[in-house]
Amino acid sequence: MRTKKKHEPWTGAWFLELALIIAVALGLALGIQAFLVKPYRIPSESMEPTLNVGQRVLVNRIGNRFNDPEVGEVVVFHPPRGADTNRCANPDAGSGTPMPCDEATPNRSEQNFIKRVVAGPGDTIAVRDGHVVLNGELQDEPYTRPCGGATDCDMPEEITIPADHWFMMGDNRGASADSRIWGPVPKEWIIGGAFATYWPPNRVGLL
Repeated sequence: MRTKKKHEPWTGAWFLELALIIAVALGLALGIQAFLVKPYRIPSESMEPTLNVGQRVLVNRIGNRFNDPEVGEVVVFHPPRGADTNRCANPDAGSGTPMPCDEATPNRSEQNFIKRVVAGPGDTIAVRDGHVVLNGELQDEPYTRPCGGATDCDMPEEITIPADHWFMMGDNRGASADSRIWGPVPKEWIIGGAFATYWPPNRVGLL
């Protein structure tokens, strides 16, 4: 007759092992978020219709450490401090002028922004009816929302993007405070590229 095996009582060693497993799991999760992938919530309408307010995306934190951002890529970044006050370092450029901001204020803001890369180092850029004129060519940007005659929809005077800087614009061109107003962003302030959306369920997919 087989005897029933008695359940072993929980011991201090068992609790220690469980605590170690939990600590390792938390460490891995935090490490992945800190160095590989970070979730990000869309805070404003500046990227509509591509990304709506409250939508959540995953950001690749490691890709831009080895590769330069590409024109057309959606990225999360720290803007220059001028974004806190909508100010360009060049008083003759930015909001209310015919020229996009060509010089950012020197310090970075602690805010996180998400925008689309529209120009890189050495590129020339102007804005016509909310659309980018890149190196003299009007870009086909089907993902944008019409500008609607906002103040910064037309900036016909061309600027050149400085070395190691990228120019960012929201897809909702009439309702986005972006590089047009506060200037290009240095590479070291770019957190990473947004590559997928995971919430809400009906918007899950790659960007």
